[in-house]
Amino acid sequence: MTRRTLLLSTPALAALRAADSNLIPVKVRRKPTDEWTVQPTRDISHVRGFQPGTKRVQTGKFGGRLDRKLAASGFFRAVKQRDRWYLADPEGRLCIKAGVASVAPGNSAVNRAALKEKFGTPENWAQETVKLLHDTGFTGAGAWSSVDLFRAAPDRLVYTQIWNFMSTFGKQKKLTFQQPGHTGYAGDCIPVFHPEFETFCDEFARNLAPTRDDPWLLGHFSDNELPAPADVLDKALKLESSNPALAPTKIYAAKWLQEQKASEPNDQLREGFREHVFDRYFEITTRAIRKHDPNHLCLGPRLHGGSLKSPGIWRAAGRHLDVIAANVYNVWTPGPELFDMWRKEAGKPVMVTEFYAKGEDSGYKNTTGAGWLVPTQKDRALFYQNFLLGMLESKLCVGWDWFKYMDNDPEDLTTDPSNRDSNKGMVTIRYQPYVALLEGMREFNREIYPLADHFD
Repeated sequence: MTRRTLLLSTPALAALRAADSNLIPVKVRRKPTDEWTVQPTRDISHVRGFQPGTKRVQTGKFGGRLDRKLAASGFFRAVKQRDRWYLADPEGRLCIKAGVASVAPGNSAVNRAALKEKFGTPENWAQETVKLLHDTGFTGAGAWSSVDLFRAAPDRLVYTQIWNFMSTFGKQKKLTFQQPGHTGYAGDCIPVFHPEFETFCDEFARNLAPTRDDPWLLGHFSDNELPAPADVLDKALKLESSNPALAPTKIYAAKWLQEQKASEPNDQLREGFREHVFDRYFEITTRAIRKHDPNHLCLGPRLHGGSLKSPGIWRAAGRHLDVIAANVYNVWTPGPELFDMWRKEAGKPVMVTEFYAKGEDSGYKNTTGAGWLVPTQKDRALFYQNFLLGMLESKLCVGWDWFKYMDNDPEDLTTDPSNRDSNKGMVTIRYQPYVALLEGMREFNREIYPLADHFD
């Protein structure tokens, strides 16, 4: 591949000229109908002064490094060592979690037939999948994973759980609808001011009790990708007063605006109200979680989209969460434009709980999903390394979950509309690994702790 064979966007061309001439030009686009542009890309061989393979850090059963230990607490917690955030695993060993989301058998007819042919039983699938993940350097499973099957496997994975406090409450009040990738809400307003929400959360959080003593559980996601429009104040003021489920939000917004001694919203008030909405959400959900499970980390609702650029939401998250989960899309190389605000406003570590690229060589149409589209599985591996080099350099990131374990089966119409025809997986719908992708992931995952030390 040569540069003159590629269609370069002006920003990408400028970046290539300004960057190290040895960086790899990777063709990218966001959807199949877009023109290709180029992103300058690093792998671990491009980290100046770093020699891959020269330092090996031994790890314990939870994935923590054996050479760096604090007092054991029996559960995961977030700790700051100088200017870098880590997790401390249940044994007290400093840890950065490398995980994969949706580690679960597929539900389609093709998935079920392939599982039976390749593994025989779901239990055998779980055992072999843990081996595959460990061999690739992964230590954990993210949201929507088959936790019960993994508990029975000889080896274990660190895991997280997703609970959907707000979406469950919203469905009960008939305020929700399905959007690609997440739940939508009437007026884009989460009903956090509804008088029944706090009591609901306390009752709902009783579901957390059975795993409160499990050291393999890292923490809890309270929801998935809640809406956070910049004009949520305007939207709240326009809700239907006649709808008893919507009226509390409208009444509260009007009262809040009056308390600010203002008659109309402006940008400062909009951001202030957005912070207030999420502050109340975090306060109620984390209180309920900690009441019924005081041992595990509160990770929040997996912030995404406009939430990632909202100082108010990050301030609110920093006041209540232990680690802030974020689903990061449309970013090829994370840098200061993301981290500086997160660090300043929240002062808490981050876990990236969704990111991925799709390969054209997979044969899929790749029309759904928010991840980048690249030509090959090798390019997917390059994205993985380039993206995570930026995350490790930030010193804020304590872990990640690649999205996801298995490709979408286009014939499975029971799935979310964003999961229909795309090459998101580490394995195909017939459980065949993408070798080039896994090799690139393995190469990086083996160097996580040496790279962190190098960047420090």
